[in-house]
Amino acid sequence: MKSLYALKYWYTRRLGFVVSASVRRGISPDFWTAVGVAAAALGAWAIVEGWWVAAFAFLAARLGGANLDGAVARARGVSRPFGFVLNEIGDRLSDFLIMAGLVGLSVRTDSPTSTTALLLAATAAATLPTFVSLCAAGAGAPRLNGGPFGKTERCLTAVLAAAFPQHLTVFGWIVIAGSLATFAVRLAKTHRALRGKVGPAPADRAAPAPPPDVAALGRNGEVKEEGAVAQKRAVGEERAAGQNDAKGNAAETDEARSERAEEEFE
Repeated sequence: MKSLYALKYWYTRRLGFVVSASVRRGISPDFWTAVGVAAAALGAWAIVEGWWVAAFAFLAARLGGANLDGAVARARGVSRPFGFVLNEIGDRLSDFLIMAGLVGLSVRTDSPTSTTALLLAATAAATLPTFVSLCAAGAGAPRLNGGPFGKTERCLTAVLAAAFPQHLTVFGWIVIAGSLATFAVRLAKTHRALRGKVGPAPADRAAPAPPPDVAALGRNGEVKEEGAVAQKRAVGEERAAGQNDAKGNAAETDEARSERAEEEFE
């Protein structure tokens, strides 16, 4: 679904000179992750104060940092799995700071308690789209981004709320409804991507194996049956080996008798 996330690569192209400078100077992608979090913290402060222009600038920098860490990692050829972890932590912390800024704005402007409670609920709802995306990635589906209400839309909503704090309740409901809609869209896409797949998910395969007795739970009958079959097979093999030995001994005895008879005849 089209959303403001579609502007990501347009924005990254505008920041191409920063990517080039980072490659020349050997700047770590993690530095830009940290810049994004710092910009989000400054943006949250601007939101609390109602400085919407400053909030816009800081949140634009927050999104820029989120774009640059991946772009610099690819350009320098230093992408690594732990970089994915740091990127996700940075994004989630930045999202939390922005939503905390809205709650702080509600408190500073003496909004009704119900409005503050609504914004706290919106903070929780805003985590749902990313939650389902990370679950999807762990299950082997694509890691989904975008709308209809992703992090870019959340940043824009926060800026508008700083500009029009008298409508905080409306913006709170926008965040909740948009987040739930995005959660539903991503969950449906994940279901389609994983339809027909069987077996453990990649995240399960990477997890430590359970103790043998736990792994055998619910399979006792099957395990006992397999053990009985193996025992019967071993007994059968032992009997067959004994019969072969007996036949060999009998053959040796007949041969010895023949040799003894030949010697007596001579």
